[in-house]
Amino acid sequence: MLNIILLSGGSGSRLWPLSNDARSKQFLKVLRDEGGEGQSMVQRTFSMLDKIPLEKNIVVATCASQKSSIDIQLTDAEYDVVIEPERRDTAPAIMLAAAYLAWEKHASLDDTVVVMPIDTYASQVYYDNLVNLDKAVQSDVAELILQGAQPTYPSEKFGYIVFDPASEGMVRKVSCFVEKPPEPEAQRLIDEGALWNCGVFAFKLNHLMGILHAYTDLQDFDSLRDAYRQLPKNSFDYEVVEKADSVAAIKYEGEWKDLGTWNTLTEEMCDFSAGKVLCDETCSNTHVINETNLPMVVAGLSDAVVVATPDGILVSDKETSAHIKPLVSKAAESRPMYESRQWGEYKVISKEESEGQAFSLEKILIVKPGKQLSYQKHHSRSEVWTITSGKGEVVLDDQVKPVEYGSVVFIEPGTKHAVRALDDDLHIVEVQLGANLVEEDIERYGFYWND
Repeated sequence: MLNIILLSGGSGSRLWPLSNDARSKQFLKVLRDEGGEGQSMVQRTFSMLDKIPLEKNIVVATCASQKSSIDIQLTDAEYDVVIEPERRDTAPAIMLAAAYLAWEKHASLDDTVVVMPIDTYASQVYYDNLVNLDKAVQSDVAELILQGAQPTYPSEKFGYIVFDPASEGMVRKVSCFVEKPPEPEAQRLIDEGALWNCGVFAFKLNHLMGILHAYTDLQDFDSLRDAYRQLPKNSFDYEVVEKADSVAAIKYEGEWKDLGTWNTLTEEMCDFSAGKVLCDETCSNTHVINETNLPMVVAGLSDAVVVATPDGILVSDKETSAHIKPLVSKAAESRPMYESRQWGEYKVISKEESEGQAFSLEKILIVKPGKQLSYQKHHSRSEVWTITSGKGEVVLDDQVKPVEYGSVVFIEPGTKHAVRALDDDLHIVEVQLGANLVEEDIERYGFYWND
């Protein structure tokens, strides 16, 4: 059995404003599948893994804000999700996922575990190589087996795997790692045969469980999750790989990209524009995305990216767009202004503040047919729902009533409430009023119509 841990994290701030904490880069459907339909990096990764001729356990290690996006996009896939109680970097996330495999899935401690990012853009050979990683692990060549990519240029953005000169063959011993060297040193490393570090690690489950027990003597998954802060807040590279007694690597030769910037992402986008966009013939190699209801006109731009969403507006030269992270940290809202949920989606369309505290917030909710919001109540805010399209039902403190176009529903603080759509999308304008308008002000009671 091959156990695969897929790491899904990060807010994708370099792809702001299309990407946020809830809609990270891996969920953006900007790629195309074999049938020409829109596809996200998450969906592409699962389609590649599905072609590997091995029996597999797949675990996605992620944060709570990404759980619903994963479930929405992977409706036909078989996988488990391990949610970090808080973000503490890749070492604790991988340890928690490994503990889940051992204690909840009852995987054999002699089984191979492969850890890889969920959002890599690579050819099928990259994923087929997992078979070779499994063989190398089971042959006890080293404690850890890595997969590295053959560099195509001297990049300062990646780490490098340096081989032991005396080691030969498909699986070679690693002598050291060099993290993001300047370009001249990167070129020297490439000339000596070094590989880009892809963030792909393979090992026997028993090996990582032994490392985990150096930090805690807990023996069950729920207790470990409750004590998550005991685990080191560090990357897996620094906390585990660089401390290992023996490390080897396998070379991957083929396409490998980090689609984490607008410059690299637009290279794989099939369409130059999306939404209400008008570009004239003076534009060249310019990608425009408009998620607002306002028309956008773009003229005279070359090698640029223009993006407008409920989270903000970006206009940038493509090359410069790789360096927008410091600006985004100042400009981005403290909460996502758009989210996809299992019941549908919402957009924040306005927010009014008084003396630094929001006192009103307006959303548009779109509830899919047959779907429902959880039965819930809020302590610090009231809400007013105005139905603008579709038909559905609303429940207030166990009292159900029908709603349709023009219906208005008043929800006081402390009132349990939910809504479901019937045959069509149900569009709702939601106005929140209160001193503390945050998503965390919610107490859930399951799903009313399920119960």
